[in-house]
Amino acid sequence: MKAEFTEQALLKGLANNDSKAIETLYKDNFNMVQAFILNNNGSYDDARDIFQEAMIALYEKAKSDSFVLTSKINTYVYSICRRLWLKRLQQIGRYSNQIDSFEETVAVEEDIEIHEKRNAEFAIMDRALNSLGEPCKSLLEGYYVKKMDMQNLAKEFGYTNADNAKNQKYKCLIRLKKLFFAQYNIGE
Repeated sequence: MKAEFTEQALLKGLANNDSKAIETLYKDNFNMVQAFILNNNGSYDDARDIFQEAMIALYEKAKSDSFVLTSKINTYVYSICRRLWLKRLQQIGRYSNQIDSFEETVAVEEDIEIHEKRNAEFAIMDRALNSLGEPCKSLLEGYYVKKMDMQNLAKEFGYTNADNAKNQKYKCLIRLKKLFFAQYNIGE
Protein backbone atom coordinates (compact mmCIF):
# COMPACT_ATOMS: atom_id res chain seq x y z
CA MET A 1 0.00 0.00 0.00
CA LYS A 2 2.84 2.38 0.83
CA ALA A 3 4.43 1.87 -2.61
CA GLU A 4 1.19 2.93 -4.32
CA PHE A 5 1.05 6.07 -2.19
CA THR A 6 4.65 6.85 -3.08
CA GLU A 7 3.87 6.40 -6.79
CA GLN A 8 0.86 8.73 -6.52
CA ALA A 9 2.91 11.24 -4.51
CA LEU A 10 5.60 11.17 -7.21
CA LEU A 11 3.01 11.80 -9.94
CA LYS A 12 1.47 14.62 -7.95
CA GLY A 13 4.93 16.08 -7.30
CA LEU A 14 5.79 15.85 -11.00
CA ALA A 15 2.55 17.61 -11.92
CA ASN A 16 3.41 20.38 -9.43
CA ASN A 17 7.02 20.71 -10.66
CA ASP A 18 8.38 19.52 -7.31
CA SER A 19 12.14 19.20 -7.77
CA LYS A 20 12.43 16.34 -5.23
CA ALA A 21 9.82 14.28 -7.09
CA ILE A 22 11.45 14.97 -10.45
CA GLU A 23 14.88 14.06 -9.06
CA THR A 24 13.49 10.83 -7.57
CA LEU A 25 11.84 9.89 -10.87
CA TYR A 26 15.10 10.55 -12.69
CA LYS A 27 17.18 8.49 -10.22
CA ASP A 28 14.69 5.62 -10.18
CA ASN A 29 14.25 5.35 -13.95
CA PHE A 30 17.10 6.80 -16.02
CA ASN A 31 19.60 3.95 -15.56
CA MET A 32 17.05 1.41 -16.74
CA VAL A 33 16.31 3.46 -19.87
CA GLN A 34 19.99 4.13 -20.49
CA ALA A 35 20.83 0.43 -20.29
CA PHE A 36 18.06 -0.44 -22.76
CA ILE A 37 19.13 2.19 -25.29
CA LEU A 38 22.86 1.46 -24.98
CA ASN A 39 22.14 -2.25 -25.52
CA ASN A 40 20.07 -1.46 -28.62
CA ASN A 41 22.26 0.63 -30.94
CA GLY A 42 22.04 3.88 -28.96
CA SER A 43 24.29 6.34 -27.16
CA TYR A 44 24.20 8.09 -23.81
CA ASP A 45 22.89 11.24 -25.54
CA ASP A 46 20.14 9.17 -27.20
CA ALA A 47 19.15 7.82 -23.79
CA ARG A 48 18.99 11.34 -22.34
CA ASP A 49 16.86 12.58 -25.24
CA ILE A 50 14.44 9.66 -25.12
CA PHE A 51 14.18 9.81 -21.33
CA GLN A 52 13.46 13.54 -21.50
CA GLU A 53 10.67 12.94 -24.04
CA ALA A 54 9.21 10.25 -21.79
CA MET A 55 9.33 12.54 -18.75
CA ILE A 56 7.51 15.24 -20.72
CA ALA A 57 4.85 12.71 -21.72
CA LEU A 58 4.51 11.54 -18.11
CA TYR A 59 4.35 15.17 -16.92
CA GLU A 60 1.53 15.94 -19.35
CA LYS A 61 -0.34 12.83 -18.24
CA ALA A 62 0.20 13.66 -14.54
CA LYS A 63 -1.27 17.14 -15.10
CA SER A 64 -4.44 15.60 -16.52
CA ASP A 65 -7.22 14.93 -14.01
CA SER A 66 -8.46 12.00 -16.06
CA PHE A 67 -5.14 10.10 -16.06
CA VAL A 68 -5.16 6.86 -14.07
CA LEU A 69 -1.86 5.01 -13.80
CA THR A 70 -2.50 1.26 -14.12
CA SER A 71 1.10 0.12 -13.77
CA LYS A 72 4.19 1.12 -11.82
CA ILE A 73 5.80 4.37 -12.90
CA ASN A 74 8.99 2.60 -13.98
CA THR A 75 6.98 0.21 -16.19
CA TYR A 76 5.15 3.13 -17.76
CA VAL A 77 8.33 5.16 -18.34
CA TYR A 78 10.18 2.13 -19.72
CA SER A 79 7.32 1.40 -22.10
CA ILE A 80 7.23 4.97 -23.40
CA CYS A 81 11.02 5.01 -23.85
CA ARG A 82 11.03 1.66 -25.57
CA ARG A 83 8.36 2.74 -28.04
CA LEU A 84 10.06 6.07 -28.70
CA TRP A 85 13.41 4.36 -29.24
CA LEU A 86 12.01 1.69 -31.56
CA LYS A 87 10.27 4.41 -33.54
CA ARG A 88 13.50 6.39 -33.82
CA LEU A 89 15.45 3.31 -34.90
CA GLN A 90 12.89 2.63 -37.61
CA GLN A 91 13.11 6.23 -38.81
CA ILE A 92 16.88 6.08 -39.19
CA GLY A 93 16.79 2.55 -40.62
CA ARG A 94 18.70 0.87 -37.81
CA TYR A 95 15.84 -1.19 -36.40
CA SER A 96 16.95 -4.61 -35.29
CA ASN A 97 14.63 -7.52 -34.60
CA GLN A 98 16.99 -8.58 -31.84
CA ILE A 99 15.46 -6.21 -29.31
CA ASP A 100 14.58 -8.56 -26.49
CA SER A 101 11.17 -9.08 -24.93
CA PHE A 102 9.24 -6.64 -27.11
CA GLU A 103 5.97 -8.15 -25.92
CA GLU A 104 6.65 -6.94 -22.36
CA THR A 105 5.95 -3.31 -23.27
CA VAL A 106 2.79 -1.61 -22.09
CA ALA A 107 0.66 -0.65 -25.07
CA VAL A 108 -0.02 2.90 -23.90
CA GLU A 109 -1.77 4.06 -27.07
CA GLU A 110 -4.13 1.09 -27.08
CA ASP A 111 -5.04 1.63 -23.43
CA ILE A 112 -6.10 5.25 -23.87
CA GLU A 113 -9.51 4.36 -25.28
CA ILE A 114 -10.11 1.85 -22.48
CA HIS A 115 -9.11 4.42 -19.83
CA GLU A 116 -11.31 7.12 -21.35
CA LYS A 117 -14.28 4.75 -21.33
CA ARG A 118 -13.56 3.74 -17.72
CA ASN A 119 -13.23 7.40 -16.68
CA ALA A 120 -16.55 8.20 -18.37
CA GLU A 121 -18.17 5.33 -16.47
CA PHE A 122 -16.68 6.62 -13.18
CA ALA A 123 -18.11 10.06 -13.93
CA ILE A 124 -21.56 8.55 -14.59
CA MET A 125 -21.32 6.55 -11.35
CA ASP A 126 -20.33 9.70 -9.44
CA ARG A 127 -23.35 11.58 -10.85
CA ALA A 128 -25.64 8.64 -10.04
CA LEU A 129 -24.27 8.44 -6.50
CA ASN A 130 -24.73 12.19 -5.99
CA SER A 131 -28.31 12.05 -7.25
CA LEU A 132 -29.10 9.06 -5.03
CA GLY A 133 -29.73 11.18 -1.95
CA GLU A 134 -29.36 10.48 1.74
CA PRO A 135 -29.13 8.17 3.64
CA CYS A 136 -28.45 5.84 0.69
CA LYS A 137 -25.36 7.73 -0.49
CA SER A 138 -23.74 7.71 2.96
CA LEU A 139 -24.78 4.11 3.60
CA LEU A 140 -23.18 2.86 0.37
CA GLU A 141 -20.07 4.97 0.91
CA GLY A 142 -19.79 3.64 4.45
CA TYR A 143 -19.93 0.06 3.24
CA TYR A 144 -17.97 0.20 -0.02
CA VAL A 145 -15.54 3.09 0.53
CA LYS A 146 -14.99 3.16 4.29
CA LYS A 147 -15.28 -0.67 4.52
CA MET A 148 -17.57 -0.51 7.57
CA ASP A 149 -19.26 -3.72 8.68
CA MET A 150 -23.03 -4.06 9.00
CA GLN A 151 -22.99 -3.77 12.81
CA ASN A 152 -21.29 -0.37 12.65
CA LEU A 153 -23.53 0.78 9.80
CA ALA A 154 -26.64 -0.21 11.77
CA LYS A 155 -25.36 1.72 14.78
CA GLU A 156 -24.37 4.82 12.76
CA PHE A 157 -27.61 5.01 10.74
CA GLY A 158 -29.96 4.05 13.55
CA TYR A 159 -31.15 0.67 12.27
CA THR A 160 -32.34 -1.85 14.86
CA ASN A 161 -29.88 -4.53 13.73
CA ALA A 162 -27.33 -5.49 11.08
CA ASP A 163 -29.94 -7.33 8.98
CA ASN A 164 -32.03 -4.18 8.60
CA ALA A 165 -28.92 -2.23 7.57
CA LYS A 166 -28.09 -4.96 5.05
CA ASN A 167 -31.61 -4.83 3.57
CA GLN A 168 -31.45 -1.05 3.28
CA LYS A 169 -28.00 -1.24 1.65
CA TYR A 170 -29.41 -3.69 -0.88
CA LYS A 171 -32.34 -1.39 -1.71
CA CYS A 172 -29.98 1.56 -2.06
CA LEU A 173 -27.71 -0.44 -4.34
CA ILE A 174 -30.66 -1.35 -6.59
CA ARG A 175 -31.62 2.35 -6.81
CA LEU A 176 -28.01 3.29 -7.61
CA LYS A 177 -27.84 0.68 -10.37
CA LYS A 178 -31.07 2.02 -11.91
CA LEU A 179 -29.74 5.60 -11.82
CA PHE A 180 -26.38 4.54 -13.24
CA PHE A 181 -27.80 2.55 -16.14
CA ALA A 182 -30.39 5.22 -16.94
CA GLN A 183 -27.55 7.77 -17.34
CA TYR A 184 -25.21 5.24 -18.98
CA ASN A 185 -27.74 4.36 -21.68
CA ILE A 186 -28.42 8.04 -22.41
CA GLY A 187 -24.67 8.56 -23.03
CA GLU A 188 -24.46 5.81 -25.66
